[in-house]
Amino acid sequence: MISEDLLKVIVCPETKQDLVVAEDEIVQKINDLIENGELLNRSKQKVTDKIDGGLIQKEDRTYLYPIRDEIPILLIDESISLDNV
Repeated sequence: MISEDLLKVIVCPETKQDLVVAEDEIVQKINDLIENGELLNRSKQKVTDKIDGGLIQKEDRTYLYPIRDEIPILLIDESISLDNV
C-alpha cells in the first residue's frame, strides 16, 4: 500500500512526528463507523467515504490520516481522532 521509502519522508503535518501504517483492526473499525454514519473528521465533517488504510502518529497515536486510492490525505482537518475508535 504505502512504500517504506515514502514512510521515511512524510511526517504528521501538525506535530512533525513520524507516521506508521494503521493496523487492519483500526481501519476496519473506522470503516464500520463510516458505514453507520457515525464518524466525524477533525473539522467536524461527517466522513462518508471508506478508507483503504491510514497513517497514525508514531508517538502520540491520537490521529489517523486516511489513505484513499493509495494516496495519504495529510490534511489536519481530514484527520480522524482515535479517541473513540
